[in-house]
Formats: sequence, C-alpha cells, structure tokens
Amino acid sequence: MLLADVPAPRPVLESELVHRGMVWDLRRDTVDLGAEGTVRREYLDHPGAVAVMVLDDDERVFLLRQYRHPVRRELWEPPAGLRDAPGEDPLDTAARELAEEADLRAARWDVLLDMFTSPGGSSESIRVYLARSLSEVPADERYVRTAEEAEMRGRWWSLDEACDAVMTGRIASPTAVTGLLALDRARRTGWVSLRPAAG
Repeated sequence: MLLADVPAPRPVLESELVHRGMVWDLRRDTVDLGAEGTVRREYLDHPGAVAVMVLDDDERVFLLRQYRHPVRRELWEPPAGLRDAPGEDPLDTAARELAEEADLRAARWDVLLDMFTSPGGSSESIRVYLARSLSEVPADERYVRTAEEAEMRGRWWSLDEACDAVMTGRIASPTAVTGLLALDRARRTGWVSLRPAAG
C-alpha cells in the first residue's frame, strides 16, 4: 500500500452557510457516513493559498515579519497569499505574491510541498513553492503595500539558522515551519523531491 492521502468524499445531505466572512465562510454540513449514520460538521470554507520559500545562491531564505492579529504576534513567514483571484493559476498567484511582498522575481520555480493547515476545521490547502534564480522588481514597478502589509519587514537568514529557529520553538508559523523543514530535507537529498511547478 502506498503511504498517501486519498480523495474519499462522503455524501453531503445538507450544506448551510452559517456566516459569510470577509475572507472565508463558516459552513455547517450534514454528512452521510453510511453504516455509521450522519454527522454535522462546521468548518471554515477557505479559497486556499500559496506560499513561497525563497532561496538565494548562498542558501539563505527570505522571510517576512508580519503581524497576525488572531495570535497577537508578529510572525516570521515566507511570502504568501490567498488564492482569491478567480481562475488564477497557483503558480501565477505565487509569482504575484513574491513580487508584491518581497519585491522579487524568480526564474526557477518548483513545488516543495502541499498541505492542509487544519483539516479538522478548515478546507484551507496551501501549495508551497520554492523560488530560485532571483532578481529584484524595478523600483518603479513595485507594489504599494497597505494595512498590515505596510509594516512587513523582510530579511535574509541562513537556511540552517532558520531551521534552528523552528526546532527551538522561536518561530511557529505553519508555512514557515513546514516550508523550512521541507526545504532543508530537499537540500540534503540533492533536490530530488522537488516537483515541477508548471502543470
């Protein structure tokens, strides 16, 4: 048997919009589990997101410090964003977010990992890309950041130092934690685990 998650949808007998949110909605579904009967489950219906682990030629990663209100902390995170533009390819979303949040472009893209952030209560999935072969966005083409993004500050860290920060509990953003550890694993195994970004 292959160790892999598999699609296994159960029939949804009823689906109710409990609350329409600014970014995601709260839904309540009645689910048919067959012989086990039916259950009601509430969850956040999320559009999905992308994140970008940015690696330069000196094996440094670029992370942003951003205020996250629900946890009342400034977290070190990779550039990331919602997949809320209808019809936009996830790779295009990642490239746009990299330019908007880090003022960078990448000529080389790979898929590093895919994850569900909290599958017991949210439909959110995140594709984490690896961006390399970098160049800066020209000053006159840079995105003007507002709200929480206006205060974001980016910095380059050695990959080893960033992974140490994960293992000692100094950083806890799920995209940073999973992205950094996956990036370290990919580096240690000669990049064989990377998947093509296109397609």
